[in-house]
Amino acid sequence: MENGVPPPQRWRFEGNDRLTRAGAVTVRGVLNVVMENLDGNDTRPVIHLGQGDPSAFPSFRTTHFAEDAVCAAVRSAQFNGYSSTVGIPSARSAVAQYLSKELPYKLSADDVFLTIGCAQALEAVVTVLARPGVNILLPRPGFPFYEARASFSSLEVRHFDLVPEKDWEVDLASVEALADENTVAMVIINPGNPCGNVFKYEHLKKVAETAKNLGILVIADEVYDHLTFGSNPFVPMGVFASIAPIITLGSISKRWVVPGWKLGWLVLNDPDRILTKQGIVDSIVGFLNITSDPATFMQGAAPQILENTPSDFFQKIISTLRECADICYEQSKEIPCITCPSKPEGSMFAMIKLNLSLLEGITDDLDFCCKLAKEESIVVLPGFAVGLKNWLRVTFATEPSSLDDGFLRIKTFYQRHAKKQ
Repeated sequence: MENGVPPPQRWRFEGNDRLTRAGAVTVRGVLNVVMENLDGNDTRPVIHLGQGDPSAFPSFRTTHFAEDAVCAAVRSAQFNGYSSTVGIPSARSAVAQYLSKELPYKLSADDVFLTIGCAQALEAVVTVLARPGVNILLPRPGFPFYEARASFSSLEVRHFDLVPEKDWEVDLASVEALADENTVAMVIINPGNPCGNVFKYEHLKKVAETAKNLGILVIADEVYDHLTFGSNPFVPMGVFASIAPIITLGSISKRWVVPGWKLGWLVLNDPDRILTKQGIVDSIVGFLNITSDPATFMQGAAPQILENTPSDFFQKIISTLRECADICYEQSKEIPCITCPSKPEGSMFAMIKLNLSLLEGITDDLDFCCKLAKEESIVVLPGFAVGLKNWLRVTFATEPSSLDDGFLRIKTFYQRHAKKQ
């Protein structure tokens, strides 16, 4: 008894188990487990190759044009109030113009919904599609935030495979086999996270045709748009919107190297207005009406950021990513227990296969990453987190010298744990 009040027979509140379970299998959740193994007594700097955030490194500093645009928006005092829940008109128009440059039709401001980064755009589309009994098709390997949000929204997930021997193309036969009358959408991520692949024009067209045959929409996660440095150029999925309706997700986070600025978008590529007829647009507006908005000053800065950033900034970022991708691919060849099936051509990631038969005392990819963190102070994401057990997802968007050091540490780790012949 406290203050004369007897305690209740039982407390009536408790945590939401669905949230606990969903949060544990995200990239951040798994990386937290790996990072708990770091040895605080190691005097070497920790090398982070687990999360795609290169903003801390000098080689990936954003452009001062973007910084000046944000400062000007703040100082103007025009963006201190509330925003419309769907976004400020000038910012929506700027995104529409930015994306329309590569499309065979023009987007309007009404096709654009501004979000708190690409993550909220993802959350919005998954929530909008969730109805009892329906399912969504997700790539394997993929970005686990989709699974987490779908699970929390009670939306059934079915996985189609990306084929490493074909530069991680979609296995369209598996898409058709998985789909049924309750399938509502499929997700593609291009350029690829976690595979570093870039889909060809012909393959994307086949994806759209498959979606049309199945009567589903395509969710095109293009948060890494234009971060390509191989033989395949970036082709926006919206090019094929006359075949099937496309919802494009994106942000300034990756191309401008500012993931903390949290300005994203959800865009309707739908010249036939199928999404409007099916009630999707009204549901998107409804979702945004009950959630938070991106910072108003970031929206105010968007037109200047999107329109005035010089091309040489992007060329510098691409050049650095190309150098780092080459290091990742070539250095992996020097370590017998890992194999990178193809050189990354986009985004900031590579999928690398583990050969556990060459290692002593390593049970799986999580065990590999935890012991690597403890012994070598290097953080890598175990592949099970993105859908491929006994693989690794390596983020190569770091300083080239740090990446070289990282692979030397992985090689040392292999030599220490190599199975005796």
